Amino acid sequence: MKNVGIWIDKREAKIISIENGNEHLDTIVSNIEDFHPSGGMKGGSQDLVQDSKYLEREKHQLTEFFKNIVISIENADAIVIFGPSQTGAKLHKELLEKHSPFHNKKISIEKADNMTDNQLMAWVRDYYKKDK
Repeated sequence: MKNVGIWIDKREAKIISIENGNEHLDTIVSNIEDFHPSGGMKGGSQDLVQDSKYLEREKHQLTEFFKNIVISIENADAIVIFGPSQTGAKLHKELLEKHSPFHNKKISIEKADNMTDNQLMAWVRDYYKKDK
């Protein structure tokens, strides 16, 4: 059985795989641009156009980020998604709505703070020990 934990925020996903007692950590970088509106008056039509362009670009970048994650977890039996931001909830929704192979798999979502790689691996290990 292959258990997977995905710590995710907008910048990256850390994918921890546990199979037959072996643990493996992969990092996938999102390449999602940071949006910093320029100074000046806020609220004009120019700002609305810039915001909508950014949001559309971000949506496409997020979709590409999720595709890269799906490729690396497609053979998982159980998945837990955790992290500090809303990106985990968006990934969860994406898996359930757009990727039918994940419809029959156990997928959980949890809130968690930033951690070191060793803490991430221990968190996933402990999560699946509790789950038994």
